[in-house]
Amino acid sequence: MSGRPGDTSASGGTPVVIDNVEASRFEILVDGTVVGIADYVDRGASVELPHTVIDPSMRGRGLAAVLVEHALEAVRASGRTVIPTCWYVAQFLDERPDLADLRAR
Repeated sequence: MSGRPGDTSASGGTPVVIDNVEASRFEILVDGTVVGIADYVDRGASVELPHTVIDPSMRGRGLAAVLVEHALEAVRASGRTVIPTCWYVAQFLDERPDLADLRAR
């Protein structure tokens, strides 16, 4: 389990990101409630990230960025690359040149 800071001033809680291996997704929780997910598919040497969603009531607080950054850090730690089929993940990678090496070729 790993926590990441984000702006959750409306809810008062610090977000925590977990890897829910059984569901093949990363989850971001605020005050113990899942408020967003990033699904993943193991593709051997790569990990596909096909879908990311944040609860509409929690949008605009930077939680998607916290969630995706955590997912990408986990992929890096595993020594694999990312197949960003989710538009948000692809855009996140495009905007972060320091993560360019993670994109599967």
